Amino acid sequence: MENWSYIIWILIIPFLSFLFAALPGTKLKSSVSGLVGIASILSVAILSYITAYSYFFVSGKIDGVFQKIIAFNYVWVRFSEVLQIDIGGLLDPISVMMLVVISTISLMVHIYSWSYMHGETGFARYYAFLSLFTFSMLGLVLATNLFQMYIFWELVGVSSFLLIGFYYEKPSAIAASKKAFIVTRFADFGFLLGILLLAYYTNTFDFITLTDTNGTLITNPVAATFMGASVLTWAMGLIFIGGAGKSAMFPLHIWLPDAMEGPTPVSALIHAATMVVAGVYLVARMFPVYLMVAPDALEIVAYTGGFTALFAAVIACTQHDIKRILAFSTMSQIGYMMLALGVSGYGGEKGLGYMASMFHLFTHAMFKALLFLGAGSVIHAVHSNLIGDMGNLKKYMPITHITFLIACLAIAGIPPFAGFFSKDEILVAAFEHNKLLFSIAFFVAGLTAFYMFRLYFRVFWGKKQAYHHAPHESPFIMILPLILLAVASCLTGFIPFGKFVSSDGRELLVHTHWNIALPAIGFALTGIFTAMAFYKKETNASTDITNALGAVYKWAYKKFYLDEVYLFVTKNIIFNGISKSIAWFDKNIIDASMDGMALVTNYFSDKIKGAQSGSVQQYTWWYMAGSIGIVIFVLYFLMIK
Repeated sequence: MENWSYIIWILIIPFLSFLFAALPGTKLKSSVSGLVGIASILSVAILSYITAYSYFFVSGKIDGVFQKIIAFNYVWVRFSEVLQIDIGGLLDPISVMMLVVISTISLMVHIYSWSYMHGETGFARYYAFLSLFTFSMLGLVLATNLFQMYIFWELVGVSSFLLIGFYYEKPSAIAASKKAFIVTRFADFGFLLGILLLAYYTNTFDFITLTDTNGTLITNPVAATFMGASVLTWAMGLIFIGGAGKSAMFPLHIWLPDAMEGPTPVSALIHAATMVVAGVYLVARMFPVYLMVAPDALEIVAYTGGFTALFAAVIACTQHDIKRILAFSTMSQIGYMMLALGVSGYGGEKGLGYMASMFHLFTHAMFKALLFLGAGSVIHAVHSNLIGDMGNLKKYMPITHITFLIACLAIAGIPPFAGFFSKDEILVAAFEHNKLLFSIAFFVAGLTAFYMFRLYFRVFWGKKQAYHHAPHESPFIMILPLILLAVASCLTGFIPFGKFVSSDGRELLVHTHWNIALPAIGFALTGIFTAMAFYKKETNASTDITNALGAVYKWAYKKFYLDEVYLFVTKNIIFNGISKSIAWFDKNIIDASMDGMALVTNYFSDKIKGAQSGSVQQYTWWYMAGSIGIVIFVLYFLMIK
């Protein structure tokens, strides 16, 4: 039996890197903190690759089934004989896959940032926050129980808050970081309620116990109901709210576009490949419970994912900020993953959606990180986020151009790039489960191709700009991650993913379903050629279409005014309505009553304070008077007896 105890170093190393960069403050040379950060994440990546090889190819499978292995475990809090909270490391197909994803993307971002963030004030602080985020995310995916996951879930929220608000002198960055923190806190409150409700009825936080298909939770589920739904359906729905907040699902998505205020490499790490897929990972981790105990909650997952995918894709077609386009693209693709989980069954062909979701999570990490880092390369060259300030950059930035094109083809689902294979499996799973959700997913595939190539042609083709300074290709240290991620975007689709990740741990053989794949490719190509006709050369066609759509385009451009709705609700109803009334009651009733008691006490104190004047003669007089009074009272009492 292999000794997996070394897995704990995957957590310890980035945490030590965080302490090394954070504790000395400005006394540590920036270059040293960066080098230590890169070296630590490289070590974590190597350990993750070793773990993946050992688990998938050497000792993770027994009798054809991948096992759930506790690599290390320590009791943290014991409530009773049966209920305790452990801190440990759980290895199974999805956690091992996530180790590879997180460590790979984090390593690329660490390397890229060495050049991109060079000369920035707070360089050491930046690498400290990156290490903290990586530590938090690794702890989340290795969690052996719900409470451990919640602890690291909150650490992910804190570290993302710090990274989004890295440029703390910019009011917009501070506002964005607070917005992300507050919105995800509301969602996390639902997550916590779900955890407590589930633990109350099951007496465990442990993932292995909760998701055991032969365990008592699944074979004999809790019969208690509330408002027509089982208690466990409510619990799993609340847990999904936490996942929806972290993964920016509608209507808890409003923080993600504003989070682009952080440095661009942060967007690649947090909002492309790791943090935003935490919600998908949570649903996948609890998938047997969702499917067999709370299928209604799983339907909510599917429809929320489908609507978010369509909603975000429509908005992405109208945006002009390169990072915001990619942010809405991320929302749409995460919606794809949620949809796939929602339409999946358990085991064998029924589990196709589960496998497809995890496959798309894996491939999406590669090409979306490439898109964000490519966008960073472009921004680094032209010093603007607006695609209207870009154009004809293929001439100046050939490597960035080619790698960005590969990422666009991958996300558009064009074979043989990675996105084609994972997106095809999602479409097949949706087709077999729900034709409405399939129609949404199919339409979104075409929209994705359109808005991504709208971005591509506007940036790298389009009109010739009169740049003040001729743009140039980024330094090699920034180009290297682009090349590596481009290679991954080309090759990862050929991984027989079903052999490694499935809903029941058994090998799932899949093949390309050309009856669905060919129409999807055709629709994607239609989107690409439409974007080419509008944006490859400078024409008025796109302006004419925009004017023709009128209010529809304006609503999409304004993100359907949801930010304004939230602002109206919070400012006018919650703050000025409810909160102001509560504040008045607190000030005029609660505080006033306390102030009144204090005034009464002061009044009587003032009246009787003369009794403690400090005059010995006065004290003697009162002593004698009191004594005489007592003697008189006693004598009178004896006389009437």
